[in-house]
Amino acid sequence: MLPYYDRDKIAAVLDTDALIDAMEQALVAFSTGKVIQPVRMRVIDEEAGGDLCLMPAVTDILAVKLVGNYPRNHERGIDSHNAVVIVFDRWTGLPRAVLDGTYITQMRTSAVSAMAARRLASPDAKVLAILGSGAQAHGHFETMRRVRAFEEIRVWSRNADHARAFAEKTGARLCDSSEAAVRGADVIATTTSAREPIVKGEWLKPGAHVSAVGWNGLDGRELDDTVMKSLIVVESRDAANQESGNILMSGARIHAELGEVLAGRAVADPSSTTVFISVGIATEDAYAADLVLRALERS
Repeated sequence: MLPYYDRDKIAAVLDTDALIDAMEQALVAFSTGKVIQPVRMRVIDEEAGGDLCLMPAVTDILAVKLVGNYPRNHERGIDSHNAVVIVFDRWTGLPRAVLDGTYITQMRTSAVSAMAARRLASPDAKVLAILGSGAQAHGHFETMRRVRAFEEIRVWSRNADHARAFAEKTGARLCDSSEAAVRGADVIATTTSAREPIVKGEWLKPGAHVSAVGWNGLDGRELDDTVMKSLIVVESRDAANQESGNILMSGARIHAELGEVLAGRAVADPSSTTVFISVGIATEDAYAADLVLRALERS
């Protein structure tokens, strides 16, 4: 039978620092044309209020992620995003394994943000603000601390009870508004499904870095127009221009892909106010799945 690895098995072998490094390798490979990644296919089910994305990529392996996004799941007490990653041998097409894609998505997304902050945030960043209190917020709490020595971590969420629970679990400082969390912060991670801006440019300190990973669709956004006048870096120009509400609703100009910056093909000054817009790409999932599967097969 084809082996299936659940969240617990993956978490037991996942090296977070290695994952952050793998995401750097993934984006450099993507932006330098060393991977095969078709545009993701999205099946929208308006009656159910959700969609299913098929995300294939060819790296050293062939991986396909199937991920469902059903926001109404929160009303049912279950996660809105659920996924599997199917890994195939690149050279024969034979299936090798099925992995819990929900956990891989959570961790690779926060690892990409941390890697972006490692390159784009001020080296002496001391204050981290996390907006949101769900799985991505927890993931960012874990990964961001690995790239900067934060002295203060703040949290705010539209769900006050969830924010309070997050603060109690992590020791983060609970803020009563997004403005209170953002003002004076060096790094801001937005991890919500907000449809209207929760970060205004007038709140940002000069040289702040924002990592925006919330999924808001084509007509929703976390960042206002003033924020989007900052230096904008993305994973993929094509994906961001087609899928990011932050980009589409502001008409923002993309400065570069992060992989171009990492490869030395574009310049991004860490003293600038920078925004990393992440919509997630299949190459990241493939690199994460490859890292995890190799660790699982060694254990």
